[in-house]
Amino acid sequence: MRHVVPFRLQHAPNSAEEADFLSANRKLADIPGVQAFELSRQVSPKNAFTFCVSMAFADRAAYDAYNIHPAHVDFVQTR
Repeated sequence: MRHVVPFRLQHAPNSAEEADFLSANRKLADIPGVQAFELSRQVSPKNAFTFCVSMAFADRAAYDAYNIHPAHVDFVQTR
């Protein structure tokens, strides 16, 4: 199972705020069950998004556990 989240930030490119957000985002890879975590930058001008997070899970149960994990919930609520 793959979870993909394309997004763009309101922070200025290459700013400290952008770096802080991306660093916090990378920590989601440490949540149990997350596999093949990738944080990538979009380079095509045809796409409105500037970043994409992609991660894999062994099954729906692993994704469901990730989705309610306190670190993920905190990230979603505060970022």
